[in-house]
Amino acid sequence: MTAVALTIAGSDPSGGAGIQADLKTFSALGAYGASVLTALTAQNTLGVQGIHDVPAAFVSLQLESVLSDLSVRAAKIGMLSRPDVIDAVVDGLVRHRVGTVVVDPVMVATSGDLLLAPDAIGRLRDRLLPRALLLTPNLPEAAALLGEPQAVGEEEMADQAERLLRLGPRHVLVKGGHGDGPESVDVLAGPDGIRRIRAPRHRTRNTHGTGCTLSAAIAALLARDEPLIPAVEAAKSYLTAAIVAADGLAIGAGAGPVHHFHAVWG
Repeated sequence: MTAVALTIAGSDPSGGAGIQADLKTFSALGAYGASVLTALTAQNTLGVQGIHDVPAAFVSLQLESVLSDLSVRAAKIGMLSRPDVIDAVVDGLVRHRVGTVVVDPVMVATSGDLLLAPDAIGRLRDRLLPRALLLTPNLPEAAALLGEPQAVGEEEMADQAERLLRLGPRHVLVKGGHGDGPESVDVLAGPDGIRRIRAPRHRTRNTHGTGCTLSAAIAALLARDEPLIPAVEAAKSYLTAAIVAADGLAIGAGAGPVHHFHAVWG
C-alpha cells in the first residue's frame, strides 16, 4: 500500500516552511503527501507580513475530502491559529480514527512572529495533545505549553519533556535547536524513559522551516511503517543534512530555507 502522509498546517508562499516544506519533505522521504490548509500567510525569509485564517468549517470540509478518500497512514499537524480550527481538526481526526499523529505546536515563527492566538494555547493543550503519538516542541514552545521559563541544558529539557507527557501525548520530543554548544541535542521522552538524540550543530542563518521539516520527516517515515524511535533518529539525520546543504542555496535576503532535496539535487 502506498504510504500516504497528511499535513494539516498553514501555507508559506516563500516555500521554506508550513505546507510547502512538509510536502517537499514527504516527497524526499518517499511518502505521498496530502494537505489541509488551516491558514494562508504572507511571509518570506525576512518575516511574517500577514495571516489569513481559513474558516473552521472549510478546514473540516478539507479534512473530510481527504480522509474519506485517501488511506492516510500518518498525519503531521502544524499551525492551528484559533480555537475553532483546533476543534475542527480534532473532530476530524477522531471521526476518521487517525491514530498516528505528530503534533508540531507552531506558536512562533523563526523570525519571532506570533503564529498562535493566545486564547488557542489552552485548547491546543486540552484537546489536541492527548491525540498525539508524538509532540515536537522546541525550547520556547515547551516552555509556553508548561507556562514556565525556557529549559537550559539537557536535564531541564528532560524534566520538561516528562511533564509534557502528563498532558496526554504518548511521546514528547523537546528539540534543542535553540540551544548552544557543539551538538544539537533533542530529548525524547516516552513510556520507556528518556533518550537523547544528538547531531553536530551547524552554524547557519538558513534555518527557516526546520521545525516543520523535522516533524514532517517523522510523519513520512511513520507512514512508511518505521517504528517511532528509528523514525525520529532518521528524521534528525535528514534535517541535519538539509541544514548543512542549505548553505549551497541562495534563497531570499533573510533566514533561508533548509535544502529539502539535498540528496537529489546534489
